[in-house]
Amino acid sequence: MNWIDKLERRYGNLGIPYLINGLMIGQLAAGLIVLLFDWKFASMISLSRISVLQGQIWRLVTFLFQPIWLGGLLGVLNLVFYFWIGNALTRVWGDFRMTLFMALGVLGAWVGCFLTGAAGPSAIFQSMLFAYTWLWPDQMVLLFGIIPFKMKYLGWFELALWAVSFVMGDFATKISLVLGLSGFLAFYGREVFDWCRDALTSWKRRRDWENRNR
Repeated sequence: MNWIDKLERRYGNLGIPYLINGLMIGQLAAGLIVLLFDWKFASMISLSRISVLQGQIWRLVTFLFQPIWLGGLLGVLNLVFYFWIGNALTRVWGDFRMTLFMALGVLGAWVGCFLTGAAGPSAIFQSMLFAYTWLWPDQMVLLFGIIPFKMKYLGWFELALWAVSFVMGDFATKISLVLGLSGFLAFYGREVFDWCRDALTSWKRRRDWENRNR
């Protein structure tokens, strides 16, 4: 029994029902306010160390609604996609594990904020995609609702974007990108490490065999 199982046995009743639904509705509402009423609204709910220390503690939660989907039709499809994968994870994990997963990402964002001055929600939602891809790499989905492809290809693409952002970003960006994945790393970090180690070992064995048989 791992530490997540132990927490669930003890605090399983603390899971938040329909958490992903609420987050996506909040994302949609905040985005519409930005688009239709006040473009400064996003900065009013963002996570800022200075603002929190001045007493604006609501930002510790409202930053999750800072729109990550703005950008026309593709942005809306992105929001729907996160809604879909988030609910799929909830059906498998249950409310408690989904809440814990997101709470770890939020905690990482808080730490990142107080280390660097600010943090955003993008990496937290991206961690859901990584979790879904890790669980169901061969799941077929439709790109733009038309083109079929496997989730693992989207996962590798998103990982490449994450890596580019990490390499090209400043210190604050690097901290935010890493700590935003706290949920995924806590849930699957050991499995990912073991997979990478086994893949590297297999590659070395194959290379040694090829060298011996040349």
